[in-house]
Amino acid sequence: MSKLVGPHGGGALAPLLLEGEARVAALERAARLRAVPLSSRESSDLVMLAMGAYTPLQGFMGHDDWRRVCLEMKLANGLFWPIPITLSCSQELADSIADGEEVALVDEETGEAMALMTVEEKYGIDRELECREVFRTSDGEHPGVAKVMSQAPVNLAGPLRALSEGIFPATYPRLFLRPAETRRRFEELGWSRVAAFQTRNPMHRSHEYLAKVAVEVCDGVLIHQVLGKLKAGDIPAEVRTRAIDALVENYFVAGTVIQAGYPIEMRYAGPREALLHALFRQNFGCSHLVVGRDHAGVGDYYGPYDAHHIFDELEPGSLETVPLKMDVTFYCDVCLGTTSSRTCPHDESHRLAISGTRLRAMFAAGETVPPEFSRPEVLAVLKDYYGSLDS
Repeated sequence: MSKLVGPHGGGALAPLLLEGEARVAALERAARLRAVPLSSRESSDLVMLAMGAYTPLQGFMGHDDWRRVCLEMKLANGLFWPIPITLSCSQELADSIADGEEVALVDEETGEAMALMTVEEKYGIDRELECREVFRTSDGEHPGVAKVMSQAPVNLAGPLRALSEGIFPATYPRLFLRPAETRRRFEELGWSRVAAFQTRNPMHRSHEYLAKVAVEVCDGVLIHQVLGKLKAGDIPAEVRTRAIDALVENYFVAGTVIQAGYPIEMRYAGPREALLHALFRQNFGCSHLVVGRDHAGVGDYYGPYDAHHIFDELEPGSLETVPLKMDVTFYCDVCLGTTSSRTCPHDESHRLAISGTRLRAMFAAGETVPPEFSRPEVLAVLKDYYGSLDS
């Protein structure tokens, strides 16, 4: 009997990826079907469905699920779910699809057939309502709002069978671990309490501090990188991986960290996205999620601790995975170490603020990065990367 948290919804993991002869036959059929293009966000969501990370969803959401998720953070059946997972298409394409028709879902960038879907529902949505509820704003400058407001006018829903996990398994063979695989590794290590640490940046000293706090209260930490499409200026996953490897190998106890990645595209929905991150980390087998300052936020749209507070508003039993709420961290020249505002009594004049944004700016300006900011082994990896951009 596993001691890990159970998959969301109380059942077994529900990966949707076909295998073997069934997949071969479905791929042949897909070539003859009407094609529905997938945006980058939809394609990454499809891979999350394929690998079982969105258990217990069986496909993209229908209207009743979409609306109740927006307004109540619940599926139509009452199960907790914080953010809509939907597929849109043009009105012209929707009009050409018959009720019950099987279609092929095709990545619009690569042209690869990603899934077969039986279309059971076609519906329009109130995009402004979704933005106000999910992002707490309808400001078109917010990247998540801009994505929703620009999507096609008709949503399609119905059960699907995935044919592919896209570029991710081949591009990231070491990092791409499915929920069944992370659970197996945790059990092999004897872990039952596992903290997920979300990152889309190389880990500086503040990140290291947060991960080590998590190791103190759990059996181990899953450093879980975003592998989907990122913002301009973000550091590529392969560089992040080398930098995190250097940190883990030199500054963590062996057997306390697993590094992996997952294919989601960030929505920057702040508090609601923090809840989604906890939900699918439950499927990966994590009992805790490190939730820091402005988790999954962007700009000034959310308060620095809104993602902490939203967990306190959930109905009991909504999630098994719980937050490890972390305060803002920094280096203090009186404490002589990385600490937080909850444990350091000294004023701002003694605090060196540490962030990925500041680190990128220091490299761009040719400034010397102090060891209080980042470990030298990590800096060596990043120096090589930024040097390659200048050559």
